[in-house]
Amino acid sequence: MKTWHYALMVFLGGCCLGILSTFVKLAYAAGYSMSEVTGSQVLVGTIIIWIVSFFIQKKKLHVMQTLKLVLAGIPMGLTGLLYYQSLQTLEASLAIICLFQFIWIGTLIEWIFYKKRPSSGKIVSIVILLSGSVLAAGLLGESIESISWQGAIWGILSAFTFSIFIFLSGIIGKEIPAIQKSALLSTGGLLITFILFPPVFLVELPTVMGIAPYGLILGIFGVVLPPLLFSIGMPHVGPSLGTILTASELPVAVIMSAFVLSEHISMYQWAGVVLILGGIVVGNRKYSIS
Repeated sequence: MKTWHYALMVFLGGCCLGILSTFVKLAYAAGYSMSEVTGSQVLVGTIIIWIVSFFIQKKKLHVMQTLKLVLAGIPMGLTGLLYYQSLQTLEASLAIICLFQFIWIGTLIEWIFYKKRPSSGKIVSIVILLSGSVLAAGLLGESIESISWQGAIWGILSAFTFSIFIFLSGIIGKEIPAIQKSALLSTGGLLITFILFPPVFLVELPTVMGIAPYGLILGIFGVVLPPLLFSIGMPHVGPSLGTILTASELPVAVIMSAFVLSEHISMYQWAGVVLILGGIVVGNRKYSIS
């Protein structure tokens, strides 16, 4: 497989994550709590990926290999919990800006652990992406008084945990089949979610039936596909470029808000979407001919 194919997989993984905020909003509007939304997402997603894993050839793992992958999935579960918590007290446009800080955090992590200083081109790409994110999220129209700093802290923490997950998915279990690896990562996310928020809603049949459609969509696009795509592509593109490629999350979130939630998207926001896509191209240009 050519290198740009791996980059495309990471890009598509980011697109999957961009779909989530729209359906989380719909679930909240339907009256479901954060614990019910996140719980149904990780449960359904983990069940699906394990069912799929039964039909593929798996590699025999040592206990420590299994444990490492399960633990590496914890940041994925924490990202969902922290981000959805930020959405409770913060406007979606601001919450996604906070999460979007994983762009520079991922590069910083690679610099610290790999001693790999970012190139000038990568720095330019990050500046373009962050500038585009401010426009795309409609931040220019927000007043400082309207910001919930509690929500902002949750959002920034989700950016750190997401960056850690991207980093770990790129360095752990490179030799393990992607679906098997994703199943173990998802298990880690499930465990931490249910430890922090016990799934008491599972004993209420009306709640289970009502939340099931949201859980299915969120599970597929939030638990099944991103870890799978990242497991395949991230080891080949690296965590720094990987975070740039996953910036596709924000344009998709804006587009979904416009077409599914019928939210008004200003010209500034569309300009931000174009800037973000341009920033991804700048950061990924060396792979275009690989």
